[in-house]
Amino acid sequence: MTVKKKLIEVALPLETINRESAREKSIRHGHPSTLHLWWARRPLAACRAVLFASLVDDPSVHPEKFPSVAEQQEERERLFKIIEDLVKWENINNEKVLNRAREEILKSTGGNPPPVLDPFCGGGSIPLEAQRLGLEAHGSDLNPVAVMITKALIEIPPKFAGRLPVNPQARSSELSKGSWPGAQGLAADIRYYGEWMREEAEKRIGHLYPKVKLPPEYGGGEATVIAWLWARTVQCPNPACGVRMPLVSSFWLSTKRGEKAWAQPVIDQEKKEVCFKVRTGDGAPPKGTVNRQGAKCIFCNSPVPFAHIRKEGQARRMGSQLMAIVTEGTSGRIYVSPSQSHEDIITKIDPEGIPESYLPEQALGFRVQSYGMKKHCDLFTPRQLTALTTFSDLVTKARDKVYRDAVAAGYPDDVVGLEEGGSGARAYAEAICVYLAFGVNRLADRCSSICSWDVTRD
Repeated sequence: MTVKKKLIEVALPLETINRESAREKSIRHGHPSTLHLWWARRPLAACRAVLFASLVDDPSVHPEKFPSVAEQQEERERLFKIIEDLVKWENINNEKVLNRAREEILKSTGGNPPPVLDPFCGGGSIPLEAQRLGLEAHGSDLNPVAVMITKALIEIPPKFAGRLPVNPQARSSELSKGSWPGAQGLAADIRYYGEWMREEAEKRIGHLYPKVKLPPEYGGGEATVIAWLWARTVQCPNPACGVRMPLVSSFWLSTKRGEKAWAQPVIDQEKKEVCFKVRTGDGAPPKGTVNRQGAKCIFCNSPVPFAHIRKEGQARRMGSQLMAIVTEGTSGRIYVSPSQSHEDIITKIDPEGIPESYLPEQALGFRVQSYGMKKHCDLFTPRQLTALTTFSDLVTKARDKVYRDAVAAGYPDDVVGLEEGGSGARAYAEAICVYLAFGVNRLADRCSSICSWDVTRD
């Protein structure tokens, strides 16, 4: 059997591929990587280019068509142009560009391209792009999260492609009479039931997220809070001090030009207390109280080693203090000084049904265990735990709701689930809940007590 040399073995337009691959890092809206976090995710542009170039013949293997070196290079440049169009994010769903690539693949494989297997598919980039190029795609991984991500990208959408949404709002509108190509019907249902979960969650736990009064310089009134920024605290080891000292690497809230803001610590030496006031405009906050060498007491300036902080954490004596409240204004974020009523809410929350699973004793780059955080639930505040358990419960409720709506929309009322290869009402309800569960996972990623605040964005 003669093995034909493929384009990838000879040359590629690497500059364009590299540029478009790097550009993907700044694309968030609509990018598959935003579905769920995965490590070492391969750029989609590079995957498309590699798959195409691995299947398309190099012109040098067809001397009957391209007898001279110059003619071979000219044909090579034509194929490069296809790759350069193919790797652009704007062409991700451009059927004209994709069809040109598919035609070249079919031409080089005698109309019978081989299936693509990625045995360690991770975030699913290679199987996804293989499917986009019209190839039969297979993927596997040892990690169940990776498997679920890949299923959500390449297995579930084709299974329910071209179907109408089942949610009552879509079925009762004029839209139900139109066509829903691809996964548009699936996407419409994910949005609908995701919004339903949010509304139900607000009914249950909305009282835990009160609005905050805006200062006069912002027109007064009330605003919706988008973040509460906290500082961890431990007791100063200096016997002559012994105050609850905040552990803050930086007091900056925003360093964006024209919108600088910081939490100014206000020290009361008599009461041995510190509170925070939000400051804006010119000026700068004091240096933080924590760096790579250790901490410093904001009251007595005593150095505090990490060993003491870890000891306090392991003894469950590490506390927290509200530094600032962030709201969404009409032209950006508004930073408000802490409110005692907002801080008190946390002390009154007793979350139920939280997981008691333990973190690994050691994990690369994840060393919170030495600070007394032994369980997964230790990574979250009581309010965050309440929100996560509420949304997790609502995923189950949404599954039942989707199932009933799917039956009403004409889906087969069977008991065959998604895992068993079903495509009826039960399987569809489970499919929708895969994406809703990913939404809860994204919430857990952002809503944790070890999530940092980006001071450069607004």
